Amino acid sequence: MNIYEKAGRMALGSRLRRLGELFAEQSAQVYPVYGIEIQPKWFPVYYALSGGEEKSITQIAVEIGHSHPSVSTIVKEMIKGGLVIADPSKSDGRKNLVKLSEAGLSINDKIQAQYTDVNAAIETAFAETQYNIWKAIEEWEFLLEQKSLLKRVQVEKKLREGKEVQIIPYQPKYKTSFKKLNEDWITQFFKMEASDYKYLDQPEENILSKGGYIFMAIYKDQPVGTCAIVKMDGDQFELAKMGVAPEAKGKGIGFMLGNACIEKARELGAKRLYLESNTILKPAISLYHKLGFKKITGPPSPYERSNIQMELSL
Repeated sequence: MNIYEKAGRMALGSRLRRLGELFAEQSAQVYPVYGIEIQPKWFPVYYALSGGEEKSITQIAVEIGHSHPSVSTIVKEMIKGGLVIADPSKSDGRKNLVKLSEAGLSINDKIQAQYTDVNAAIETAFAETQYNIWKAIEEWEFLLEQKSLLKRVQVEKKLREGKEVQIIPYQPKYKTSFKKLNEDWITQFFKMEASDYKYLDQPEENILSKGGYIFMAIYKDQPVGTCAIVKMDGDQFELAKMGVAPEAKGKGIGFMLGNACIEKARELGAKRLYLESNTILKPAISLYHKLGFKKITGPPSPYERSNIQMELSL
């Protein structure tokens, strides 16, 4: 079985490499027909220098979209082949400028006929295909410049793993996990305070029995995140005690917990959702902004670590 058919689209890079190798192999057979001794991989550098001007390795690399080491290697091969010469720059002796040698420049006349025939052959091939590969390559280059393959894969990974996460109501069996998930991040950056112990040691008495609510995030049967809403005066609740296990980060769990708490606060009749945090927790602050919270100046905080207060109107 053709491995590319079996692997499917995830083998796109390998298949493009195979196609590139096929083109290079067949291109190498074309040059001798016109009496030209050039390796196909040299062509971009040759073409960049074909006007006769001197250029640095960096200039050529930028112009043809190759890495500096790649261009440097090709230039060395072309120097060895007698097609390129290198001289120190007059303005900067540490930098070499390269240009085509007399032998390299002599190719210009002979290669024009090859350009004409190759272009015609490619156009003929385009006419035989349903899709224009040239336009497709341009489109893919643009797409990958806008958002790399790595970022695209990370998004899909997050979406897939997020579907495996369950956001469920707190149960007494999660009491230890509720405390640990919060204690871990608090002690990583700050110190535990009296208000922390009040809520984490007795969540049923100090959160649930007073009209609040706690959610747990479950991934592969393990509690990996939590968040609570604590009843305040009037129609206001506080978003509090959000923690996600380090090994579970990157799955969108914080966002799911935050949204669950927002919806629950609405269900309980809240008009405003309040929170306190610290600006050194940049991912958390970013999450709160994403959830719609805005910075406010609120009442004095019971927490020493708090240096920012935020609110969401419901």
